[in-house]
Amino acid sequence: MRVAAFLTAISIVTLSAGHSLAQDAAAGETVFNKCKACHVADEDKNKIGPSLKGVIGRTAGTLEGFKFSPAMVEAGKGGLVWDDAKLTEYLKAPKAMVKGTKMAFAGLKKDEDLANIIAYLKQFP
Repeated sequence: MRVAAFLTAISIVTLSAGHSLAQDAAAGETVFNKCKACHVADEDKNKIGPSLKGVIGRTAGTLEGFKFSPAMVEAGKGGLVWDDAKLTEYLKAPKAMVKGTKMAFAGLKKDEDLANIIAYLKQFP
């Protein structure tokens, strides 16, 4: 009986923790407002930063028509491909992940914001 109660409690905690990190593209669009000065997500248009349209699955430093920092190009040559985990790590602390990146943004600190902005970016393959 105690084992069943324990497993039920663990299941509830696990489900609620997973739910709190559920991706919400609409909320991600709001978070993306912090990025709009330098990036576009819904079209192939570079600004100060590269277009983020189709960023999921892209090798870092490889978008044609954008001049990336040597550090970002090297990261791509080293195998960095943007997926959920790598974008989360990068957007949390860009300069810590790719030392020498031109991106001046300090990073997003909330896990919920990170999950939501990735959901938003996924809308634009």
